[in-house]
Parts: sequence; structure tokens; C-alpha cells
Amino acid sequence: MLLTANRPLTFFSGKGGVGKTTLASATALASARAGQRTLVVSTDPAHSLGDVLRRPLDGREQEIEPRLSAVEIDAEAAAAAHVDDVEARMARSLDADLLPAVRRHLALARTAPGTLESALFDVMTRYMEECPERYDRVVFDTAPTGHTLRLLAFPALLSAWVEGLARQREKVAGLDRMFRNMAGTEQPDADPVMAALHDRRARFERAARRLRDDAAFWLVLVPERLPIEETARAEEALAGQGLAIGGLIVNRRLPDDAEGGFLVARREQQQAYEEEIARRFADRRIVTVEQRPRDVAGLDDLGAIASALPATLTGAATEAPRAR
Repeated sequence: MLLTANRPLTFFSGKGGVGKTTLASATALASARAGQRTLVVSTDPAHSLGDVLRRPLDGREQEIEPRLSAVEIDAEAAAAAHVDDVEARMARSLDADLLPAVRRHLALARTAPGTLESALFDVMTRYMEECPERYDRVVFDTAPTGHTLRLLAFPALLSAWVEGLARQREKVAGLDRMFRNMAGTEQPDADPVMAALHDRRARFERAARRLRDDAAFWLVLVPERLPIEETARAEEALAGQGLAIGGLIVNRRLPDDAEGGFLVARREQQQAYEEEIARRFADRRIVTVEQRPRDVAGLDDLGAIASALPATLTGAATEAPRAR
């Protein structure tokens, strides 16, 4: 079994509606109260992190309490900023007669498939790079499983894409140098577009290494048929990418003393699914969180959940950094 408690990057993944946001928030709260500078980041386009924390969040980091900050990534704003930056770089390096066509292409790129995901991953990598300098731990509350798995495949996909662009750019630059030499004109300064492409590729490669070496993925599910099957697929996909799985969190388990015919029947069904989970994921660490009688909202509710989480999940099992 992989030892992942001391990994500084923690991802919560799973089917929509299983409680990822609540558990990510509770884990981040427990880490902060154990003395770790902690940031919890929502990458889900349908953000609910601010609702659980009862704080209005946006694309800027906000302190929730000492050593705990939170942010909801605004992928649309990040995509717009990225395209604006590309356009500015192009304007500085291309001939003026080419700019109108480039600007038309970039206008389409703002809404093209993959643009938001690329921008989202770009911001994610920046938060990953904040650890361990600014934060001892970064907890990611992710979108439903399929979206998250596509996002995690981006380092390989985008690195290959950037490498292809860089090769094309180098060919154009080589021809330009040849013509300048033939004409005896002065060599241009370093190519800012090539520099940007190489920088982006290097960042993607660093992100891929961090995901392999410093990240632990916790798969959240409830004891029902569809979440179990989705968890099995996610486990296989993550393992196939060489990513470490911290374990499974079986959320919203009805307490043993649930009363009433309906609740007793539901508890019996859950117990059968729990046995299946234990059998199918026998080599994984499994954490169980009971259903609470009321909705979870605010730090008091999250604190109650955080206190029940095992140290192997919250990171409190390791020596806590000195409080800052």
C-alpha cells in the first residue's frame, strides 16, 4: 500500500453529488488546525466550496481562518487572460499585416473546446507550485470524475501539442534567419513566442512530475451501485497514469442505530454495498464517514467532520510544521 499521508497535494475525486467538497473542506480545515499552511482549491465549474465554507469566494485566495485559505478557480477569466497574453505576445513578434488573421483565430479560441480546461489546468499548476513555499498543503476539490480524468491527462496532451508548435515555430524562425543572412540584415532578438512555448512545456512537465511524486488521490463514493462502478473505473484510470491513490472515502453511511422501516432497509442495502466495496477494493485504505442529521455548512459542522477523519487522510499523522 502506498504511503500517501505526507504528500503535500491532495485531490478529492468522485461522482457528482457524493460529498467531495465537504470532505475536501474538512480535510483542509483539519490540516490547518494541525499547524499546516493549507489552501483548498475548487476546480469544479459548478463551485460549491464557498457555500460549504459559508464564505463568498472568487478567483482570488481568501483567508478563512489562520493557516487556512480557499479559492474557487474562475476558468473563464483564466482562459480570457491567457488568450489576451498570447495576443499581446503575437503583437510584439509578428508583422502587422498578419495580426488581423491571428486575432480572428484567437477570438474563436476563446470559446473553442479545450480552452477552458487548458486554462483551468494552467491555474492548477500555479497553485501546485505554491507548495511548499507558501503552503505546506494544497487540497483540490475537483469536478466529477470524467472531467477530472480528462484534466489530469492534460500534461501529456499539452506537452505534445506545445512541442509540435515549437517545432513549427523553429522551422519558421530558421527560414527567417536564412533569408536575413542572405540579405545581410541584422539578426532579430530572441523569439518571445518560442520562449513562451518552451516555458509552457516546462511547466506542464513539472506539473506531471508533481502529480506523480507529490499527489495523493482520494476517491469519494456513497454505498450505492453507480458510485461503486465509477470508482472502479477511476481507480483503474488513475493507476494507469501512475498516480497514487490515497484510498477510498465511503461517505454518508447511515448509522447503525437508524430507526424506522425505510431507514433500516436502506441501512441493510448500504451494508451489502459496503461489503462489496471492502471486497473489490481490498488493497485500498477505506475511510467511512457517517451521514449527518443535517446539511453541512460552516466551520463548526466541518470541524465535527474533520475531528472524525483519520490522521492518514488529514496529514496530521506526520510532524506538523511550525505554526506561522
